[in-house]
Amino acid sequence: MALTRALSRTLHITALGIATLVIATVSAVPAYSDTSDKRIALSNNYAGNAWRQEMLSAWRTQTSRAVKIGTVAAADAFTIGENRPTDQAAQIQNLILQGYDAIVIDAASTTALNGAVQEACDAGVVVVSFDGIVTAPCAWKVVNDFRQWGREEVEYMAKRFPEGANLLEVRGLPGTFVDDDLHQGIVDELKKHPQLHLVSSVEGDWAQDVTQQAVAGVLPSLPKIDGVLNQGGEAYGAAQAFRASDRKMPVIILSNAQDELAWWAQQDRDNGYQSISISNAPGIATVAFWVAQQILDGKEVPKRLTVPLLHIRQQDLDSVLAKTPKGSVADQIFSQADVEKLIAAARDKAVQRSQEASQ
Repeated sequence: MALTRALSRTLHITALGIATLVIATVSAVPAYSDTSDKRIALSNNYAGNAWRQEMLSAWRTQTSRAVKIGTVAAADAFTIGENRPTDQAAQIQNLILQGYDAIVIDAASTTALNGAVQEACDAGVVVVSFDGIVTAPCAWKVVNDFRQWGREEVEYMAKRFPEGANLLEVRGLPGTFVDDDLHQGIVDELKKHPQLHLVSSVEGDWAQDVTQQAVAGVLPSLPKIDGVLNQGGEAYGAAQAFRASDRKMPVIILSNAQDELAWWAQQDRDNGYQSISISNAPGIATVAFWVAQQILDGKEVPKRLTVPLLHIRQQDLDSVLAKTPKGSVADQIFSQADVEKLIAAARDKAVQRSQEASQ
């Protein structure tokens, strides 16, 4: 029965797409549709740390209001129990059968979900991936520049240690786009700074307890560590591992986790500890939601939309910390107007690049 409804829905959308194409051929004026009857689903692959919990909270905060005022009919969130691409692919297939008009995805794999994503696209479902993105061409991608994040971490270490340093890298969740790109940014930038030596790399899974155990396990075999590079959510765990050893506390790149920011502020008060905070705001999920809504509303949205990274400077630390609840992370939630501005800026850049290429 559900499959029959999905097939009928697919045929209807295909016919609608053909009609829209004919209209576009004879008129340059786009046709806009009301989204008050549209249903959007979030498929999330992981919820095991504060960042993911805040991401889900940001989604609920923004989407519940959108549903309440009638912008969309529904915006439901679904999280699989484990970070398994096969489970998430099955979840996406179920969401297609349930008749959702758009599926927003934080993916367990950049490639393993492409089959399910293509099924959704073929059924006329709008697919928007964010954070952990998919490579399927039919899907929209809402991303942070994770390679830039990695480059910025190394650049900071190069400024702090112009004479050279030994670095430890704490990686995130294996197999994800975020982990791969951030690590590659680190590797690329290290080539420019031969005085910096990456002496070891461990997996922290973006979790404090996993990171603390991993760092504690490798420290006895390592030389002096001057700096720690990480991906967000691991800095406090790394600090605890160093504190439990007889080693000097290194310069640890921090993220937006409240416990990390609180530790940083206390270290600053105690001994003038200096570092930087780079992270991706969990509120990027709200960008993905509004992108899906805008596409359903007939708006022209670039296939790839880059969202700025979240930076917390030393002088802003106390004010940010005061607004961040314990156990949570500092965040930025994006409104519909914010996302419309991001989309407009991305379109302008695309036009500019096209003009430069033609010159």
